[in-house]
Amino acid sequence: MKRILIACGNGIATSTVVATKVRNYLAEQGIQVETTQTKLMEVSGKVSGYDLLVTTGQFDGQTGDVPIVKGMSILTGNGAEDTMKEILDIIKD
Repeated sequence: MKRILIACGNGIATSTVVATKVRNYLAEQGIQVETTQTKLMEVSGKVSGYDLLVTTGQFDGQTGDVPIVKGMSILTGNGAEDTMKEILDIIKD
């Protein structure tokens, strides 16, 4: 099963909304994923072993070879479908 780390400022509210939307979207595509939420400040220490990082804020840290998707559009709705397709493309690889 693919693993997605979802990071926001405090690792609680915003990341919960994004995680739910990402899981639901991927489930509609027939893909089950495990999501974990975290604070943006903790990403560098946690991201190893994940298949994807989705952020809802500014992140300039290191992720090794884990791809990053900016997920603010999932909250705002503006460009959300494109972001979800980007996530799907990465997870399908």
